[in-house]
Amino acid sequence: MIKKIDHIAIAVQNLETALETFRNVLGCDPGSIRVEEVPSENVRVAFIPVGDTKIELLEPMSEESPISKFLAKNGDGMHHIALETSDVENEVERLQSQGVQTLGQPKEGAGGKKIVFLHPKQTNRVLLEFAQKKH
Repeated sequence: MIKKIDHIAIAVQNLETALETFRNVLGCDPGSIRVEEVPSENVRVAFIPVGDTKIELLEPMSEESPISKFLAKNGDGMHHIALETSDVENEVERLQSQGVQTLGQPKEGAGGKKIVFLHPKQTNRVLLEFAQKKH
């Protein structure tokens, strides 16, 4: 079951520059921002809390990163919307039974969450991520 929007992700060329911009725009406490590397996705991320959700800034760690390829094609901008679920595996089974494709199998993402992406060709060209908190 989908619980809420977990975060909205924005691909950026330079994490520090984007962080400064979003800190100023949102007026948030720098101490509330979490930055980490996500080896499974080959990105550095920053999570900025906004009420009950977050904005995630994604910076590629190498040219092979999917985010690097996205930036080369599209430039900085909206990348995906993540939806929180209590059971990623169950959601994958449910969607596959309806013919919805995922981009790979569930894996570990930022914050140790279990994540899976849905193919954007089946979701009106919007990349959706399902994310399940660590237990």
